[in-house]
Amino acid sequence: MAAEKVDIAIVGAGFAGMYMLHRARGMGLSAVVFETGDGVGGTWYWNRYPGARCDVESMEYSYQFDEDLQQEWSWSERFAAQPEILRYANHVADRFDLKRDIRFETKVTAAHFDDATGRWQVSTDKGDTVAAAHLVMATGCLSSANVPHFEGLEDFKGDWYHTGRWPKDGVDFTGKRVAVIGTGSSAIQSIPVIARQAEHLTVFQRTPNYAVPAHNHPVDPEREAWFKANYSELREKAKQGRSGQLYSVRDLKWGSEPLETAKAEFARRWDLGGFSYLGAYIDLLVNKEGNDVAAEFVRDKIRETVNDPKTAELLCPTSVIGCKRLCVDIGYFETYNRDNVSLIDISKAPIERLTETGLITGGREYAFDAIVFATGFDAMTGSLNRIDIRGRDGLALTEKWEAGPRTYLGLTTVGFPNLFLITGPGSPSVLTNMLPTIEQHVDYVSDIIDHLRAHGQSTIEPEQDAEDAWVDHVNQIAGGTLYPSCNSWYLGANVPGKPRVFMPYPGFPAYVKKCEEIAAAGYAGFRVG
Repeated sequence: MAAEKVDIAIVGAGFAGMYMLHRARGMGLSAVVFETGDGVGGTWYWNRYPGARCDVESMEYSYQFDEDLQQEWSWSERFAAQPEILRYANHVADRFDLKRDIRFETKVTAAHFDDATGRWQVSTDKGDTVAAAHLVMATGCLSSANVPHFEGLEDFKGDWYHTGRWPKDGVDFTGKRVAVIGTGSSAIQSIPVIARQAEHLTVFQRTPNYAVPAHNHPVDPEREAWFKANYSELREKAKQGRSGQLYSVRDLKWGSEPLETAKAEFARRWDLGGFSYLGAYIDLLVNKEGNDVAAEFVRDKIRETVNDPKTAELLCPTSVIGCKRLCVDIGYFETYNRDNVSLIDISKAPIERLTETGLITGGREYAFDAIVFATGFDAMTGSLNRIDIRGRDGLALTEKWEAGPRTYLGLTTVGFPNLFLITGPGSPSVLTNMLPTIEQHVDYVSDIIDHLRAHGQSTIEPEQDAEDAWVDHVNQIAGGTLYPSCNSWYLGANVPGKPRVFMPYPGFPAYVKKCEEIAAAGYAGFRVG
């Protein structure tokens, strides 16, 4: 049976996959989307854990490609919770009738480039085979759950969960002894909610994380009206920010003001809430002295908030603030003042194994009814590596990326023609507001495909020199910052055996400018045929 032919095969029905489908239709191209889940939403489909919400302000965390869509949707909170974001994703899918071209509950198992036909042969676990002229991986940066391989996991008689694969119907922890392993973003969001339910909650922490308050509140109708009336100017202003967000980054370097003035600015931004904290000075992610003061300010806030001094010190990070994604919390540190919450430091005595009734660490066994693994994701490359992707001459992507991902613009990679990675490694992606970043990438891919069609060409891939230069450039930019100074998922440090490579590109405006220059030069650095 001959494979079904399409112009574009898209993997993933999150915000990237949905917009790519919409753009493909607008260009008159046939497209199909494959989605493992039974609904749209991507990251927001899978991450249903208690307290899950966006850390970007909701008025900014939305599509901007359609003015009517911008005007008609209303957000209820400053930082939208997962159920509301999922409703928004479904609203978009229904509004643009996207679901008819999405094959749900279908996992892509392999994608092989056929040198003879110049098409991608895409295979699924349902036995489908699609021959696509272009393959777009919209698999997301944070969609591949990192479930640790603890010895004895199969022996545990209680229930266990991963925050990135939460049951659709939720979990009731009432009257239960619960363990949460991890203190990253998903843990910081879920711990306060679980603590209000559980009989007792024990948090196992290897590395403490910085968190700034969300100061979440309902969206003010007057602010919403102002925002919608000025959306076009606000969107353009946001694109000039290094993270594609509106929060202000002062054009002042550390040391240009007295220390007391600096502390007052940190306090002002702490009271504002959200990511604006790191915008107090333009060089906080470059200048270690300034970063130290910003970090100590947060540690002092933790000490003020947590009643028990020993617990407070355990919760104080010692790394550079911002080298890991800064967490935005609602009552996280206050939760440790509850009588039913305990914190166990496992930095020096890691978890040894799970047992039938709980787990062992430091030579002591702890009993639990349920365990929550808040251990994050195999970020940026995990979902790609779980698919058998093979380019020219059968080259496996995992083989090419054995020492770390190599791309041109975070979008393409040598030896894999017409393969596009939306927000892939080597692009700003997770260092930004993901929605504008996604739109920029999808628009760029659409322009490339249009360019090929206009010039009667069928394939495009990077030149080796261009890819090498881009990898060096990303490393140079990242190396000039404090980002690589700690073990973060930006580096893949949370996944055993994963190569340590700083994957995202710091600086959204500079990246966009570079993409525009390359396009204006007839897609310099690309080989077309």
